[in-house]
Amino acid sequence: MPTVISRDGTTIGFDARGKGPPLVLVAGATQYRAVDRVTPLFADLLADRFTVVTYDRRGRGESGDTTPYAVAREIEDIEALLDAHGGRGMLFGMSSGAVLALEAAAALAGKVTGAVLYEPPVDPGQAPAESWKRHAEMAALQSEGRSEEMMVRFLQGVGMPDDALEGFRRSPVWPLFAAVGLTIEHDYRVMAEAADTGYPPQRWQQIVAPVLVVNGDASFPFMAAGADWVAAGVPGAERRVLAGQSHDFDPRILAPVVAGFLGGRLH
Repeated sequence: MPTVISRDGTTIGFDARGKGPPLVLVAGATQYRAVDRVTPLFADLLADRFTVVTYDRRGRGESGDTTPYAVAREIEDIEALLDAHGGRGMLFGMSSGAVLALEAAAALAGKVTGAVLYEPPVDPGQAPAESWKRHAEMAALQSEGRSEEMMVRFLQGVGMPDDALEGFRRSPVWPLFAAVGLTIEHDYRVMAEAADTGYPPQRWQQIVAPVLVVNGDASFPFMAAGADWVAAGVPGAERRVLAGQSHDFDPRILAPVVAGFLGGRLH
């Protein structure tokens, strides 16, 4: 598999398919290529219009990791992927990856030419101190190398029923998920920094690329308000709600929305 070397020397594994302007898909928590069955279909649906780049975020799959972690390092990973595909391109971000994609759009002005964000998991009703508390709990577990426990706590936190979780832990794929539990701290850090003041970060006001924020109307109750909160922090950001979609989106529904918004953004 091809790789790029990020600015701090970390190797980032990726693959690319299709032709056209680059579109980098930024995964959410727990997602990486060895376990993700939805993103390949999503990429295939977009590959007739874009060069679709999927990659393992640092610490997952075929990508390395370098301590100490910082959100800026993940932005540099995205920059390295863009540089490997001509230096400019678009982003699609899923869940916490949507917030990371937005941070990249703010930091990489001129390189990010458009972004679609699906369900950034911001809960406007949650105090910033609570976000940092949750991050601190994960960071403490990470410092002790308790990867599997981090994955269990994350899945409990997003509402997986106990019987479903126990069944998951007995399944053949569980070790692949447990192996990347330490990276959940990265996602909690992304989210805590974004919501640090209780308002959208001022740095998002510098984004000049077109941005579309999308949520499904069958998702978690706070997702619509979170999408509104994010969109309100980005000049000119557009909003869309997809009927019948949850946090686990149907690629056949979302791909045309992404293609329609980004299709003419880079020539």
